Amino acid sequence: MTADEITDLNKARASLARQRSALAKRIGSSELAAASAAEDFMRILLAIEAVDRALAEAGRPYMSPQTEAER
Repeated sequence: MTADEITDLNKARASLARQRSALAKRIGSSELAAASAAEDFMRILLAIEAVDRALAEAGRPYMSPQTEAER
């Protein structure tokens, strides 16, 4: 996998993480969240896991920016 592909996967993961956070906030602020929101949340989690697997298979497992800075 090229460096550009690794960069793209990390950007995709960051975007999915932002979606996850936004959806969690929306679900949390709702007194009665729709079941479809939970399904959407699960799809986002599965997508993040798929990106994480792709990064691991490429020998570049995901590390949070904080973890990267500590290295």
